[in-house]
Amino acid sequence: MDGAGGSGYGRSIAAALLIRWVFNVVALFVATWILSGISYGDQWWTLLIAAAVFTVVNFWVKPVLAILSIPFIIVTLGLFYFLINVLMLYVTSWIVPDFQIDTFWWACLAAIIVSLVNWLLAALLPDRHEPAQV
Repeated sequence: MDGAGGSGYGRSIAAALLIRWVFNVVALFVATWILSGISYGDQWWTLLIAAAVFTVVNFWVKPVLAILSIPFIIVTLGLFYFLINVLMLYVTSWIVPDFQIDTFWWACLAAIIVSLVNWLLAALLPDRHEPAQV
């Protein structure tokens, strides 16, 4: 244990959230760039705020919904989990006024794009738990 009484764990969570936020900024930007039904208005900082809200919602709300929805996720073979992703975008839209989603289908496409971009970015980031290759 380090001298700060375990603050290394807090720093690792903060670092993970920061990385997720940066990934979500990129992912939401790509979704708004590709899809005309998703927008963050004219202010770039709205995108930063929307990504922060989306990161926090995915960190706190999504796991609770996923656990409560396990029977639905099993019965629908994972489709319900995709709907939870769409719901997280709608919650972000509800909290951040300038982040707009026109229709449910735009939200579905945005959820796919955000998931793909986050997956690609995570694949590019080296795993901290693997030893460095010399």
